[in-house]
Amino acid sequence: MVRVGKYMTALIPLKATITRVRTESRNVRTYYVRLPEGIELPKPGQFNMLYVHGVGEVPISVSDLDMESRVVAHTVRFVGSVTKTFELLKEGDVIGFRGPYGNGWPMDVVTGKNIVLIAGGIGLPPLRPVIREVAKNRSMYGKLIILYGARTPEDLMFSYEYSDYESIPNTEFYVTVDRPNDGWRGNVGVVTNLIKHVDVDPGESYAFVCGPEIMMRFAVQELLKKGFKTNKIYLSLERRMKCGVGLCGHCQMGPYFVCKHGPVFPLWFISRYFWVDQI
Repeated sequence: MVRVGKYMTALIPLKATITRVRTESRNVRTYYVRLPEGIELPKPGQFNMLYVHGVGEVPISVSDLDMESRVVAHTVRFVGSVTKTFELLKEGDVIGFRGPYGNGWPMDVVTGKNIVLIAGGIGLPPLRPVIREVAKNRSMYGKLIILYGARTPEDLMFSYEYSDYESIPNTEFYVTVDRPNDGWRGNVGVVTNLIKHVDVDPGESYAFVCGPEIMMRFAVQELLKKGFKTNKIYLSLERRMKCGVGLCGHCQMGPYFVCKHGPVFPLWFISRYFWVDQI
């Protein structure tokens, strides 16, 4: 019998079947993948490595999870050589799968506390499982505030679910776009402008932030002005992850690897590398 180390085992992709494909926008689709028995199911905030045969693999955060059917959703934007090939994939196709990897959102830490979610663009999918978790176990958490922004109305993710978000008890949901079209009647401006709507006790609240890094930096500055401490702010980073297990070094940030020590970090842990002013 040939024995391999745990890291070598972690680098071997397994087969997973696409059960459903849903178009989210002009260049984004969500792929629902059924995982084989015996594979560990991911937690909110973790990511998987998805492999397209003959092309390569990419790290994609989990955007939904059904524990009973073992179906995991990954929302993919077509921007690179690998992700663009996802456009050719359809229901019934088989892809390679590795994971789950990384640290997720600290759902055990925020039990009984208020949660503020701030998402920009494609940053909503990694936070979607948090919304699902709160809705499913509503009595375990305090107030939920969801702030979401995108460039245009056409770029908004999961717009078909917004009424569900608004119907979650003790929840506030705000959405904005940078560039409205003629039919848009909502907020206009960057998502960080919505932080003024946050009305919670910072000492009893946590903020989860995901989106473009420049957006997250401004979001952090606004949260600090609101009185949030660096141990109450969590960020999800996706810097150049490649191997998923901290071996290749592509995602190194100071002494840390985003794939291994993240992708979700408490702000205090990475503040000197995230270069946020006034911390």
